[in-house]
Amino acid sequence: MGIRAAVAQTAGRATTRLLKLAGRPASQLPGRVALALDPSLLSELAKRVRLGSIVVCGTNGKTTTTNVLARAVQRAGHSVWCNWRGANMMAGATSAMLFGKEADWAVIEADELSCVHLLPALEPRWLVLLNLFRDQLDRAGEIDRVQDSLVEALSLSPETGLLVCGDDPLSVGVARRAAEAGTKVVAFGIDEAMPEPPDRVPEARFCQVCGAELGYEWRAYAQLGAFACPECDFARPALAWRARAIDVTREGVAFDVLGPSGGDAPGTAEGAAGPWRIEATFGGTYMVYNLLGAFAASQLAGVPAEAFQRALDGYDPKNGRLQHYLLNGREVVLNLAKNPTGFNQNISLMLTDERPKAAFFVINDDYNDGRDISWIWDVDFERLAGVAAEGKLAVVAGGHRRNDVQVRMKYAGIHAPLASTVAGAIEALGEAGYGANGAPLPLYALCNYSSLWIAKAELDRDGEAL
Repeated sequence: MGIRAAVAQTAGRATTRLLKLAGRPASQLPGRVALALDPSLLSELAKRVRLGSIVVCGTNGKTTTTNVLARAVQRAGHSVWCNWRGANMMAGATSAMLFGKEADWAVIEADELSCVHLLPALEPRWLVLLNLFRDQLDRAGEIDRVQDSLVEALSLSPETGLLVCGDDPLSVGVARRAAEAGTKVVAFGIDEAMPEPPDRVPEARFCQVCGAELGYEWRAYAQLGAFACPECDFARPALAWRARAIDVTREGVAFDVLGPSGGDAPGTAEGAAGPWRIEATFGGTYMVYNLLGAFAASQLAGVPAEAFQRALDGYDPKNGRLQHYLLNGREVVLNLAKNPTGFNQNISLMLTDERPKAAFFVINDDYNDGRDISWIWDVDFERLAGVAAEGKLAVVAGGHRRNDVQVRMKYAGIHAPLASTVAGAIEALGEAGYGANGAPLPLYALCNYSSLWIAKAELDRDGEAL
């Protein structure tokens, strides 16, 4: 490492220490300071990763997938650099790699549009692409812009392989173009129809090649499923890692994984094809894909299946994703929902809970959320109208744009009073927040980016983590 890089790293480390002394998060600013002094510092730090890097991207689920994968690598006895808190641009990745002389692996979450900068700097072994959905249109633009950026990112790191969700036609569209340019592509996906009905708002109805409407043997959620174009050869690719015997409940998910046989994939033992049983105490259909992607990536890194399961057994992210609290005797489930698909999947997960319940939908429009919240009209809130009419669901609207959420609920046929905090939501529920036996109803707090951290801070301060 040259003098300039050493000075930049020292400045970044000092910034981290100062922020920690002040009780502030140190996930972004140290990297910004370091990169301001040496814009090529991340490339220098990448040289200190002994075995390789894996980058995880996708619209939804990348923080959980990254953290599970990194913990599995640790369980296998390796040292890891990881941006655990989800700071997923250049500064966040740099902050994650400032300390320690070297590490065995770097497992880095990446914003999709940041991959074009991160991949050439890190030159990872694999890029994991989980899914692509419309998200933050005022910042990211339409899906085709994101796809173009990912294809370019892979072209700038030609030794990087792509581990892609083969059930997502938008991600497969990226994989097909990347493969034509020489990228090694390996796919994962679900290998059976899901028992739950999918939500009714698919993101991608048309073929990525010819524009014809896609056909589906079955759909898991949104546009993910066993798809094929009736007019050309665009279809779900052969799956190297496949999930079967899937069980999705309120208590979590479990499924079998079948892998490549005969050692046809790096990191997979000769003749080892599973099945391996994966079990987690958190879930939803979308989580099957996240955990399957993390498992496949861990296999490519040579992590034993037992180490992966041990990582899940002890997984407690404490980052607002599916965290459970007790607030004044009431169960509160906190989760992130930041776009139509995320909300639809959270609604599906909430409906697996057959108990009467309450929901607090919180939407902010800060910079990191996206100023344009017109996407709330694409969320299938109408699915909740019947449950609310039966008296089994009470809804409260919150966040900076709570009035917009309230209007959206009105058009879905749902009455939703306003509140600005979780405690305020409970107060706004009044008698509707209690069951016939007088017991408080469980409350699902579904928040977008900036509102998630506000709700989490309130629950950390006033509630008890379960």
